[in-house]
Amino acid sequence: MARLVLPSKTLAFSRNTLLGLISPAPLQLNCGINYFQNTAKRTIRLRHFLASEVNLQKHRPFISSLPRVKQISKRLICSVATGDLPKQVEESKMGTPREIFLKDYKIPDYYFDSVDLKFSLGEEKTIVSSKIAVYPHIEGSSPPLVLDGQELSLVSIHLNGKALKTDDYDMLYVMNMILCFLVKTIGGRLSIGCTPSHNPITSSGKYDLEIVTEIYPQKNTSLEGLYKSSGNFCTQCEAEGFRKITFYQDRPDIMAKYTVRIEADKSLYPVLLSNGNLAEQGDLEGGKHYAVWEDPFKKPSYLFALVAGQLESRDDTFTTRSGRKVSLRIWTPADDVPKTAHAMYSLKAAMKWDEDVFGLEYDLDLFNVVAVPDFNMGAMENKSLNIFNSKLVLASPETATDADYAAILGVIGHEYFHNWTGNSSVSLLDSYSRYPKPDFFSAFVVSMFIYFHSWEFSSDMGSRTVKRIADVSKLRNYQFPQDAGPMAHPVRPHSYIKMDNFYTGKPLTVYEKGAEVVRMYKTLLGSQGFRKGMDLYFKRHDGQAVTCEDFFAAMQDANSADFANFLLWYSQAGTPVVRVNTSYNSEAHTFSLKISQEIPPTPGQSVKEPMFIPVAVGLLDSTGKDIPLSIVYHNGTLQSVSSNDQSVCTTILRVTKKEEEFVFTDIFERPVPSLLRGYSAPIRLESDLTDRDLFFLLANDSDEFNRWEAGQVLARKLMLILVDDLQHNKPLVLNPNFVDGFKRILCDSSLDQEFVAKAITLPGEGEIMDMMEVADPDAVHAVRTFIRKQLASELRSELLSTVENNRSSDEYVFNHQNLARRALKNIALAYLGCLEDQGFTNLALHEYKTATNMTEQFAALAAIAQNPGKTRDDVLADFYDKWQNDFLVVNKWFALQAMSDIPGNVENVRKLLNHPAFDLRNPNKVYSLIGGFCGSPVNFHAKDGSGYKFLGEIVLQLDKLNPQVASRMVSAFSRWRRYDEDRQKLAKAQLERIMSNNGLSENVFEIASKSLAA
Repeated sequence: MARLVLPSKTLAFSRNTLLGLISPAPLQLNCGINYFQNTAKRTIRLRHFLASEVNLQKHRPFISSLPRVKQISKRLICSVATGDLPKQVEESKMGTPREIFLKDYKIPDYYFDSVDLKFSLGEEKTIVSSKIAVYPHIEGSSPPLVLDGQELSLVSIHLNGKALKTDDYDMLYVMNMILCFLVKTIGGRLSIGCTPSHNPITSSGKYDLEIVTEIYPQKNTSLEGLYKSSGNFCTQCEAEGFRKITFYQDRPDIMAKYTVRIEADKSLYPVLLSNGNLAEQGDLEGGKHYAVWEDPFKKPSYLFALVAGQLESRDDTFTTRSGRKVSLRIWTPADDVPKTAHAMYSLKAAMKWDEDVFGLEYDLDLFNVVAVPDFNMGAMENKSLNIFNSKLVLASPETATDADYAAILGVIGHEYFHNWTGNSSVSLLDSYSRYPKPDFFSAFVVSMFIYFHSWEFSSDMGSRTVKRIADVSKLRNYQFPQDAGPMAHPVRPHSYIKMDNFYTGKPLTVYEKGAEVVRMYKTLLGSQGFRKGMDLYFKRHDGQAVTCEDFFAAMQDANSADFANFLLWYSQAGTPVVRVNTSYNSEAHTFSLKISQEIPPTPGQSVKEPMFIPVAVGLLDSTGKDIPLSIVYHNGTLQSVSSNDQSVCTTILRVTKKEEEFVFTDIFERPVPSLLRGYSAPIRLESDLTDRDLFFLLANDSDEFNRWEAGQVLARKLMLILVDDLQHNKPLVLNPNFVDGFKRILCDSSLDQEFVAKAITLPGEGEIMDMMEVADPDAVHAVRTFIRKQLASELRSELLSTVENNRSSDEYVFNHQNLARRALKNIALAYLGCLEDQGFTNLALHEYKTATNMTEQFAALAAIAQNPGKTRDDVLADFYDKWQNDFLVVNKWFALQAMSDIPGNVENVRKLLNHPAFDLRNPNKVYSLIGGFCGSPVNFHAKDGSGYKFLGEIVLQLDKLNPQVASRMVSAFSRWRRYDEDRQKLAKAQLERIMSNNGLSENVFEIASKSLAA
């Protein structure tokens, strides 16, 4: 959306200037902006703003004194109101988007009972007709009804069958009463019943509202609302896309039942889909046809979905535990249907798992999934019509890797679990259950549980330890930096400028950290206690609008638990730092843990309260065995930690104060503590464990996550020491104990192979830089490269044996045993490939040429691509020639080159922008090439600023096409103050350049402005 703002206190248009603003065609928002730029660029400044503009009432004295202009076609009626600016409004602040706060939430004046939509899909334009049954929040009241709209051409409005005149409604934009457009064709906010003398709303407040709009999906590059993807129509309405379809109260607390009629050319769009169940279909004159869809459950507008196009489906059925048969269909272009087998398997597995684990059964007769290549997000959980990014549906052994298969399994499950987490029993847990959410802030609680839900599903379908390692690695590499940067916010945000940024900018805190918060309930209560809490929650709140506090109370009350200050996890931003100091008393046979916590200041929260932190602890004796635990002394009392009168090997310490001590009794030798087992809380842990202790845990800990963690802590400590050595011109020497520990893990055949692959993977460069006071990408990259080459050189025979012993000519199977074998083989090949040894290059070439699946072929390609030269160039060219007709595989090819650490890679990436397979309008291609480049710290943070300059240019181009994608890209600048002064100046210059751009989207404005202000 855009607001038009005046740079001076008064503004007058001549008749000629005003006429110059009018287009002979239906005027859209973007078109209107262009006219202002061309006609009055010296007197008008403009900037995009949030959807919550202040309602502007008519000022008839101004309007009556100005000319009213009408088009002959009567499709445009325009009046302009001007007035003095309030003196307190400074020009520099007029263009600043408004921040929306949770504390300012207000119940809507009106609710909608039902919505009938009719879509007439056309090649040049689409006509959308809506009929809404409106009723007031307070019976008998009749305040103005304000509807959201963006980039819409308004054709007509009828209220109870009577056409409204322009005196009955306003189309408005601007705050502070600066400039008001009463224009039927520019999207903004539509206010009906604006003045007491012109209020068409009946005294009862109940009425039927009919609105007809024109929209232009073919020109919609933002991929929000209704747009075209590869010739097909599809929608994306989360978070605020529905307002690009028709005027509506586009907010999550407006729930209504939808009936949708779609009409289109039958030859061009033979498949017509929407939410719910198919009620009617048939042919129309002129080669057209129609379909009517009815959704029996109320939902918010952001879960509306429509798809129309030339698609074919893979069909299957699922029989629920009650014996009801559900039809399942996955829709794609005809050529891609064979690649949907794994997606169908994943869907049925998720449905079965949800019944087995939570007792939850699907509630409709049909479940549709549609794969589209142009999609801002990963997938969208629209009721009964899930729309997916193609990369999370399509897979075959030849074109998809194990990681792709795992992602499809997890995301298909994730979106299915959104359906409604319970049979007639969910409101909080599901984004679109039949019950209203107070607002977007509370709706985030949904995402926390669903994300945890999908974690559990993926864990049960594979290795729980490996899944936990992957989740924690993602949290540390992406969410922790967000928590420490200018975009830090609580799990339940207090405010936002652009809601989309919580979704497209990777919802790291809401999703990743939020899921960890839900996981802590299960850690504290156990599986049975967690289920008891869920059952009580369902019993209490079925059909209600709920909050985080309601979920918390159910968990606490069902288990008679004291969770003290646990709710602070929802309101305080930042990652807690927990420090543990240990001491052993050989005479008293006690072992003490002194634990302190600190939460660093974050934007808007300089002072923090102590959190409720569950710390899972085990103690190992000198043989590496767990010591049985039964009693701990805490807060002046002896507390039993046994279970059913049996000692335990792991206990949960409830840390709720800034400093406290826990003392274990009957410990007859100094133990080695295993701290934060299973990563029981999303914190940074610091302890006084020695390297010797860590090597001991690496070799013996019964908790596999902590065994992996011990190796990671050792690696991080080693890398930081070597970075310091490099910065002080000292020679780099690899600790032989580290090599030995690495070798022991690699050669331990008793360990899960996928776990071994994770354990021998070094921490990422970003993770190490995040631990430095001043990040040094060059030094960190040099050190990580040195360690990898030294490990490969000293363990080349073991790594070679690992590659040779894990080859297989069997048919590809996606199961844990096979993917674990491939994972270990591929990481060993990557180590050998970094040696720049022709023998190992030939080995990688052999693996590339003989591979029978994409997992192994792409791993071999990546091993070769580490080193510049003719071999690399030839193999990359061969790979493209082989897969150039598969756009998802080509995206892997783009990403591999973009992420390369080869010096000066920015120039190669610039060249790839002009590659015929690249399209800046396609989010997947942008994420692969531009996002991939930002994932190479040594090149993105190049000393000469070339990486920053490149991204700055791309962000400005993208912002004109797709603000959501642009905001995701600009977030790479968010922690620019972490680097040295020279890099800071270069990065800041690009952020300022972006901020100075006229017409900057709210999406990019929010990220860039907060980054600069940090």
